[in-house]
Amino acid sequence: MTSMNKKRNGNLETGPSPLNQKGRTREKRNSGNKAFYFYFIVAIVVLSFISFSNSSCNVYKFHDIAIPDSIKTIKINFIENRAPYVNPLLSPRLTDRLRQKIVSQTRLSQTNNDNADWDVKGYVSNYTSSTSGISEQQVATNRLTVTVHISVNDQRANKTQEYDVSRNFEYSATKSLTQAESELADEIIRGLTDDIFNRIFSNW
Repeated sequence: MTSMNKKRNGNLETGPSPLNQKGRTREKRNSGNKAFYFYFIVAIVVLSFISFSNSSCNVYKFHDIAIPDSIKTIKINFIENRAPYVNPLLSPRLTDRLRQKIVSQTRLSQTNNDNADWDVKGYVSNYTSSTSGISEQQVATNRLTVTVHISVNDQRANKTQEYDVSRNFEYSATKSLTQAESELADEIIRGLTDDIFNRIFSNW
């Protein structure tokens, strides 16, 4: 009996205690939490540093938009239509959409004054329809090509940049140009506006 008690006592003494196991589990959890908080704080510090670095430069950035710090105002002139074929709705809608996009996605203030920091002018230079696909020796698809010429005059730096933005829009040959224009209207305005906007705010 004595020897059996000793063995039992020995097993009790050498076996892992449930309390000790709980304590070890808590320690692991605590160490895991500490590691998480450490890396979280490091990430915040890194992001803050990047943000500070960007703000300390003389360029304002917003989703790949770059605007020199000195530029505060912009004037968007009416985009004229000088194409041989004139879609009467294109110019007013494109001008309006571009102005709205600049208001909503940049810090610039729009003005009608001639002394704006940036003076943006443009016109539709090309608006043509051509055959783009043939099936069984018959025209299957047509392509509407729209080109807009844009000039941005930086009146502070006395510098002007000019470029052309062009987009193609496919439509079925079974439809007339008027029908295609009606169906593609939103896509045309949205696509051209995005391209013009990206060109204006990506070259500085």
